[in-house]
Amino acid sequence: MAEVWDPHGSLRRMLWIGGAQWAGKTTVSELLAYEFGLTVYHYDYHDARGHQDRRIARRVALGEPVADPRPEQVWTERGAEEMAAETLAGFPLRFEWALDDLRALSTGQPAIAEGWGLRPELVAPLLDSVRRMVVLVPTEDFRQHQIRTVPRAGALGVPVSDPARAQANRIARDRLVAEDAVRGARRLGVRVIEVDGTRDAAAVTSLVAEQFAPWLGPSAQAG
Repeated sequence: MAEVWDPHGSLRRMLWIGGAQWAGKTTVSELLAYEFGLTVYHYDYHDARGHQDRRIARRVALGEPVADPRPEQVWTERGAEEMAAETLAGFPLRFEWALDDLRALSTGQPAIAEGWGLRPELVAPLLDSVRRMVVLVPTEDFRQHQIRTVPRAGALGVPVSDPARAQANRIARDRLVAEDAVRGARRLGVRVIEVDGTRDAAAVTSLVAEQFAPWLGPSAQAG
């Protein structure tokens, strides 16, 4: 475990759920929170909203354009491989911002951090045990099911000239980013759980609770 500034001991007590889009990370983390009385940090929410001021300040400091790129630039003018590479390259900085949020927590018990930017290679140096992390990824069939049934997964919701191309790029990018998470997890010995739809959310949550059992108390260990 690397020596990392952790003034309230929050990072040492964290349980981490990383992985892919549309694998149920948020649902699982909230079910665990309700069952075991834990706090959850939703990375995606903070990354998209709470960190925007920091993102803009960094652009100003670097002399970069302040405004976000146009939707066309993001979703239709590049291929999925370039989009995935850019996403992966940006995760380390975004992770540092998440760590700043987590350092501000003061909790005497474990808390859960969940989100696709919680990459195994970034989280691993903070762990005293690889059991403190799990990576959830959908199978391809389940990914397609989510795209068909979850409105946010099935459409971007931003104005672009070619919505079909934009959505195809998004799906392909997410697949590449998910594959990278799996490779990193397996290299580091972090457990990967494939979500294929045969288990409901409660059953997947039970698997994650078993993984985290040493820090969730006797009820989790008994389960």
